[in-house]
Amino acid sequence: MAAPACAEETGGEAIIVTGRGLDVSPGTPAYGSVVIDRDRLAFNASGRIEDVLADVAGFQQFRRVDSRAANPTTQGATLRALGGNAASRALVLLDGVPQADPFTGFIPWSALPPGRLASARVTRGGGAGPFGAGAVAGTIELASGGPAELSGVAGHLFYGSRDATEVAGSLGQRVGAGFVTASASWDRGDGYILIPKSQRGPIDVPARYDAWSVALRGIVPIGAEGEVQASALLFDDHRRRGLVGGETRSRGADASLRYVGRGAWGLDILAYVQERGFESGIVAVDDARTVGSLALDQFNTPSLGLGGKVELRPPVGGGHVLRIGGDVRHADGVTNERSRYQAGNATRLRRAGGESRVAGLFVEDDWTLGRLVLTGGARIDRWTISGGFLNEIDLAAGAPTQALAFPDRGGWQPSARAGALYRLDDSLTLRAAGYLGFRVPTLNELYRPFRVGAEGTAANAALRLEKLKGVEGGIDFHPAPGAAIGLTAFWNRLDNAIANVTLAEGPGVFPQLGFVAGAFRQRLNVDSIRVRGLEATMRAVLGDFRLSASAALSDSRVAASGPAAALDGKRPAQSPKYAAGATLAWAPAKGPFLSASVHYGGARFEDDLETRRLPDALTVDAVASVSIREGLRLTARAENLFDRLVVSGISDDGIIDRGTPRTLWIGLVLGD
Repeated sequence: MAAPACAEETGGEAIIVTGRGLDVSPGTPAYGSVVIDRDRLAFNASGRIEDVLADVAGFQQFRRVDSRAANPTTQGATLRALGGNAASRALVLLDGVPQADPFTGFIPWSALPPGRLASARVTRGGGAGPFGAGAVAGTIELASGGPAELSGVAGHLFYGSRDATEVAGSLGQRVGAGFVTASASWDRGDGYILIPKSQRGPIDVPARYDAWSVALRGIVPIGAEGEVQASALLFDDHRRRGLVGGETRSRGADASLRYVGRGAWGLDILAYVQERGFESGIVAVDDARTVGSLALDQFNTPSLGLGGKVELRPPVGGGHVLRIGGDVRHADGVTNERSRYQAGNATRLRRAGGESRVAGLFVEDDWTLGRLVLTGGARIDRWTISGGFLNEIDLAAGAPTQALAFPDRGGWQPSARAGALYRLDDSLTLRAAGYLGFRVPTLNELYRPFRVGAEGTAANAALRLEKLKGVEGGIDFHPAPGAAIGLTAFWNRLDNAIANVTLAEGPGVFPQLGFVAGAFRQRLNVDSIRVRGLEATMRAVLGDFRLSASAALSDSRVAASGPAAALDGKRPAQSPKYAAGATLAWAPAKGPFLSASVHYGGARFEDDLETRRLPDALTVDAVASVSIREGLRLTARAENLFDRLVVSGISDDGIIDRGTPRTLWIGLVLGD
């Protein structure tokens, strides 16, 4: 195991770099966060961070497909059965930097391999603090590995089912009193056919994937109590979603610069830039699934994200940890699409886009009074949406068929959270919390209409902000060293929740889209989504055995009126009532490693009107690893070991889209 930090003696003082941010504040446990450690991140069956995050019951993407076969635009993260689509209702951070795509709001999971990470902290419920705008469902904080995790040379090489390969490597090297890490990953596979045998036709082909990413990170000490962290990330992800022509490609070039000062005056200054791009083809298929034709070519969607934060922790004393700061996020982007195909030729060129900005000030204070910890914080944000447009040109005539310019708008939005933590004794803690949060609609939701098969969904430039109110209470019990049980009851209400609402059934001609053969929907604000539920977590270490488990019961209902009245009382699309997961590992200090993970996802509905039910799914994963020699292990992995059918979607004509079937891997792991 590498040293916990990089240190050098200078003039009698030890200069230590960690590569992390400021310490977690004392009141953080009041919000019931769950931490996934390095061992679980490093040893998992799929090698994908989104599958590891599924250990936290209540975490979900829009569909039950990971980043090898999903359309990236369905990979927004949410928690607590609040529903969603492409956009993330959970705020995902990597070393303090928001990761959502500036235009669509999805998370580039394939660019975040878990082997690069030191830990992942999931906090369910609305957020405040830095970048709190957007954390309506919760916050997922990913921390990059530093000197303690990535020292020396490490890597792995795996070969798996359907001619899949996965290669990754990292190098961590001390440079003077600082530290540098470089890591790269590449994975590809022929993929599986998304459609079951009973429904597929000659047009259906395996959903192949090919993705790579490169990350560089440097940590330089500034004096004895500060450090500068510079990071860069390049990635490219190419997928074919089961149809020739149904290709997606996402790419990115991100960079960030951060100063962390750990002196009497704690200071965290961060700036980042994200240049992203996205391409996607949508294929229309005949009823016999013998012929496919391109229906939409989203050939270029450039977007730019800029932002930063300043956080100051003055030494106020008296048991207080005070945090004061501000942050800003800017996003702009444009989609360019060829649409309305006839005889294989595009007849329309569509461009849509705009920009948005959120800038806020925040203050939080944690006050420790013996066994009682009080925490509270508030934000005030200025948000703006501007430059929105939707243009369409007839390619034959060169004349515009749509030329819509949407009014700029903006406003001020407060948010807050407060909590209390009371330790009855060393083994029992009570906690309670309440919060207000909000999310600005993404540029994709505001301006881009889209199609899936025969169905079409119009955008809505008039979408209002989503606003969350929530309360929760819980108990944490530590019956023995290395053992913990947590139970949380919660109630959340997401007002103005954005949903894809069915307004009519085709065939017909509809605004923004033209001819639609199937259902016509539009993104609308429903009155609210209301969720009440229970969450349970457990972890235990007994000798060489480690157990972690999580379960969630979420009663989620839509309250709707007006054009969305048909949704009133229904469950949000793709939101299960039950979810659970557990991992049991045998991990002796020396010798073999064995683990088995079970994940259960309850039944859910594909659509807003609850006409298509997706059955529940229980899957089992396993990992076995044995040392060949010092620092080299032979490792076998199994995903969906019993090859259970996981239905991730059903089209309006009954065609099933399935999740990952049984996938077996064998490989070598170099390093710890």
